[in-house]
Amino acid sequence: MHDALVQLLGAPKVSTATEVLTIHATDKWHASALPEVVVFAETTGDIVKVLQFAHEKAIPVTTRGAGVGYVGGCVPQEGGIALSVSRMNRILELNPEDGAAVVQPGVITGDLQDAAREIGWYYPPDPASLKECSLGGNIATNAGGPRCLKYGVTRPYVLGLEVVLADGSVLHCGSRCHKNKTGFDLVGLFVGSEGMLGVVSEATLRLIPHPETRAMLTATFAEFPQAAHAVQKILNSGHLPSALEITDGFTLQAAREYLGPAALPAGDAHLIVEIDGRRAAVAGEREELAFLLEELGALAVEHHPDDKACETIWQLRRDFSYSLRHTGLTKLNEDIVVPRSKLVELVEFAHGLQEETGIAIACFGHAGDGNIHTNLMVEDYQDPSVRAHADDALDRLFTWILENGGVITGEHGVGLAKKRWFSEAVGAEGVAAHRAMKTALDPKGILNPGKFI
Repeated sequence: MHDALVQLLGAPKVSTATEVLTIHATDKWHASALPEVVVFAETTGDIVKVLQFAHEKAIPVTTRGAGVGYVGGCVPQEGGIALSVSRMNRILELNPEDGAAVVQPGVITGDLQDAAREIGWYYPPDPASLKECSLGGNIATNAGGPRCLKYGVTRPYVLGLEVVLADGSVLHCGSRCHKNKTGFDLVGLFVGSEGMLGVVSEATLRLIPHPETRAMLTATFAEFPQAAHAVQKILNSGHLPSALEITDGFTLQAAREYLGPAALPAGDAHLIVEIDGRRAAVAGEREELAFLLEELGALAVEHHPDDKACETIWQLRRDFSYSLRHTGLTKLNEDIVVPRSKLVELVEFAHGLQEETGIAIACFGHAGDGNIHTNLMVEDYQDPSVRAHADDALDRLFTWILENGGVITGEHGVGLAKKRWFSEAVGAEGVAAHRAMKTALDPKGILNPGKFI
């Protein structure tokens, strides 16, 4: 296979070097499977050639962007070809007149945001890994982030796609128009498809005018239910923050141990409230929100009035994850979502699960849309008996989530990590619909095999 691909694409684009295969065997999750060969596509034509070859010979192909996913989505579970699009990393067009950007799939999300900002425009989706994750990966998982509350996830920003299908044919769907109701929503079909229906080779993305300014409030509360009540009160009072993040006591304690006791005011729950818009409006809303938080019993309310101050707090928020890693425990990062009214019940269930299993559980994340990262902190996860115990706890968590109207993933995707709960999550009819679409677009099943379909 190596020699045939070299003949098709040239030696610089094909590798079987041990270190290259190892890098492309895994993502940020623990699963690992070596591909037989890695291909570095540089053009749509390269992807076409690879898929034509693989389709003809029924060889598995697993597409990879930046490889920073958390569910094993780009792990080449059945070997074959690991198809990297990391070299397809050009922003092809920034067009404020159309409110659109045209990009290759390997463009890093933060790089597009920076380029758009330079011309006064904004690409809002902001996964925590935006400085290292690729737009192709964001599209594959329908990635989210803290600002989803106001601006939404990736899907609303994808206007059009160029997709290479399993047999090497090239599909163009959507357009560069901001409204388009021509036929089925094929763009939506590929966004979130986790590389199982086609390979995105180019994307046309929606840009919006960049807000003039932003500001932030942080508040600590004595107990988590008070902070969760504040979330509801903020939204019920007519405010729509760009981000609304909540953090529980376990995570705060880990942060104080990692960053120092003075890093955060006292309290067992923490809120981050970010707002943006016109300068005068933001200043007025910040004062209104501060008064509201104080009325709701916040122990401390701190103001962060400009970009620099906001970035300091977002670094603190990123440090929560590093703080948890610093405990020395393995962090199983689950991105479950519950109806917002269930936030307190979720955390109460997590605390009960912690007491019953002895596994520490840290909860923090996007309170505004109910997407709470519920992190099981496991000691000696490589021990098979410990892993089995942790997997049982995860099963109980996901069962509770589904019984309470929630979903098993809001951002990371299903991949391998959540495969065993997929059928329960979507039901028999949902599984059948997924399989029908997979069969129609990938009849030989070569695209990212071994995952949840």
